[in-house]
Amino acid sequence: QVQLVESGGGLVQPGGSLRLSCAASGFTFSSSYMSWVRQAPGKGLEWVSDINGGGSTYYADSVKGRFTISRDNAKNTLYLQMNSLKPEDTAVYYCAKDVVRAGLRVLRGYWGQGTQVTVSS
Repeated sequence: QVQLVESGGGLVQPGGSLRLSCAASGFTFSSSYMSWVRQAPGKGLEWVSDINGGGSTYYADSVKGRFTISRDNAKNTLYLQMNSLKPEDTAVYYCAKDVVRAGLRVLRGYWGQGTQVTVSS
């Protein structure tokens, strides 16, 4: 049974930082293509970032240069380091596997319960 448990969200001021974590179980994490996606209030799921089994990373233009995706395969954990946060980053953030998307729009995948990130002054 695939399980993905996100943590690390919270309330931060613009320009601040957060590190999100995702504890994964129920599948072979080390070889899995993993993603972070997010959902702003009233909006659909938006793709944020990918990391493949070899450590190659990919980012949406909106977060490039500010966010860093990484993984610790020994701990079956996925991370998203978020710096220089903006109010438009406010969303529920989910880690995910098996994501299928059309541009930024997430069409399919498996994700956890999410963790709320609120960027506000």
